[in-house]
Amino acid sequence: MKLKNVAIVAHVDHGKTTLVDEILKQSGLFASHQEVSERVMDSGDLEKERGITISAKNCAFQWQDYKINLLDTPGHADFGGEVERSLMMVDGVLLLVDAAEGPLPQTRFVLQKAIERGIKVAVMINKIDRHDERHEEVQTEVEDLMLELYDLAGIEDFDLDIPFFFGSGRDGYASDDPSAREGNLTTLLDFFVGDFYPLAQLDKDANLQLLVSNLSYSKYLGTLMIGRIQGGTIEANKSYNWINETGKPKQIKIGKIQIFDGLGFAEVESAEAGEIVILSGVEDAFIGDTITSLENPEALERINVDPPTVSVQVSVSTSPMSGREGEYLTSRKLEEFLQDACRKNVSLQYTETDDPKVFILKARGELQVAVVFEEIRRAGYELMISRPQVLFKEEGDKKLEPYENVVFDVPNDSTGAISEAMGTRKGIMQSMSPIGSERTRIEFRIPARGLIGYRNKFLTDTKGEGLMSSYFAGYDDYAGKMLARQNGALISDRKGKTTPYALFNLLSSGKQFVKPGEEVYEGMVVGEHTRPNDLNVNVVREKHLSSVRTAGKDENIILPPIPPRTLEWALDWIDDDEWVEVTPENIRIRKKELASNKRSVIR
Repeated sequence: MKLKNVAIVAHVDHGKTTLVDEILKQSGLFASHQEVSERVMDSGDLEKERGITISAKNCAFQWQDYKINLLDTPGHADFGGEVERSLMMVDGVLLLVDAAEGPLPQTRFVLQKAIERGIKVAVMINKIDRHDERHEEVQTEVEDLMLELYDLAGIEDFDLDIPFFFGSGRDGYASDDPSAREGNLTTLLDFFVGDFYPLAQLDKDANLQLLVSNLSYSKYLGTLMIGRIQGGTIEANKSYNWINETGKPKQIKIGKIQIFDGLGFAEVESAEAGEIVILSGVEDAFIGDTITSLENPEALERINVDPPTVSVQVSVSTSPMSGREGEYLTSRKLEEFLQDACRKNVSLQYTETDDPKVFILKARGELQVAVVFEEIRRAGYELMISRPQVLFKEEGDKKLEPYENVVFDVPNDSTGAISEAMGTRKGIMQSMSPIGSERTRIEFRIPARGLIGYRNKFLTDTKGEGLMSSYFAGYDDYAGKMLARQNGALISDRKGKTTPYALFNLLSSGKQFVKPGEEVYEGMVVGEHTRPNDLNVNVVREKHLSSVRTAGKDENIILPPIPPRTLEWALDWIDDDEWVEVTPENIRIRKKELASNKRSVIR
């Protein structure tokens, strides 16, 4: 059977996973009576809850006499490392672009990586059924972007005769006719097996070389290595060489060989060049390792992805409430989890510090950090996380910091609030253009630390109707000091349980984070002050009970609702002198110095 390897890439929320669902259904992978859940490729709990793809996943389907290995990739910029690894396993890319929003930062990022690797790109303009679709403008924007990227990559000889499809992944149709509003995906499936995407026909008689592009784990087989065979043939239960980052070949025995079959795996005795395989047999494998022949061991170039731009300090919990809710409390268990997370994702790095209970995790962005720690939290760990910090560089006597290009797609009446917020964060406007009659697109160049903690405020500024996306633009001169947040914190000055009476009397002091009856301790942050400085408050005060009856004694105390405390919100909100305390059941914010007589309230 002929073989093709294709990845579907797009900006976040442009409909990749929904389209993959329809492709798998219409290709005949599922029986007509079979119940299939929505977004079947988003298998993780966090992915289903958030509605985004976090890790790249493979599946395979058959169409005519072809087998197609299809890769579903994340759309968020923080998970760009997943996309870069996926592109190493494919020969073709289907780029999805929203018919109203057009190409956005992550669209640019994945296109640039595909062009640099010489991968063939076709485009589908998705959500053509939107009332505000503008497919002609979007098609022109995509062509202009590709011209710009070919020019940046220094490629002079290129073909801009890009195949364009128009359709709706949700409604399950695609056509080369932009006026079509019904049908099926047959046109797109026929295109997959046509002449545009090359066959995965690498030399099966060459020296065996396989680059480990992804890792998984099976409780029965141990560590699983996933990668495409670049040359040669691999057979089960035979000995091969494994080359890790030391560059020295080490003889290992490959156990089972599996290939992707539908949404699952099929065990095979051997696999040839071009196929994407899952191998067992090396417990200490890392992404970027090479599996090669015994006779002529040759290592492939290791995977290099864009470097991390933010770091956070991670510590075992030293809170007065530590040990009550979690199962794992020690630095050894925490280090094991961080090591495992970095093994499975090359865009993560961790280092130890002088303090044995504190580690530093480096990542692409706040969301990636939040996802890593949400997984740790659900595994039963208690820990503390500091405010994300950008990674500075020194060049001679100059201090450099990472900058991002951030693109806002907002209602027209929100442009003033966005411009003001970006100005206070040292952002410089690059462009501003209308999208239709009701929305505006604004692009800023801003220091990456100016975006830390802004996403929640952005949703408020745009009443939840704005879209915000960014991409790494390189390092530039340090932009000077910047306040993490404008307002101070309300801090509990003693331990106990919060009372409605105390909370009601503190409503004028600021926004509260705790509910009545919640346990607090000295140094725990219970709200946001209305002023720039911190304020120590008593939230456990009881109403004095006397024998004198008053008219207002039995007044019903009504407190405003408290939104749930999420990890992303906490990492956005905290300042440099605070920790986020994370347990399987709760997320709290505390000061690094708990005793009120040992810290200043002046920020």
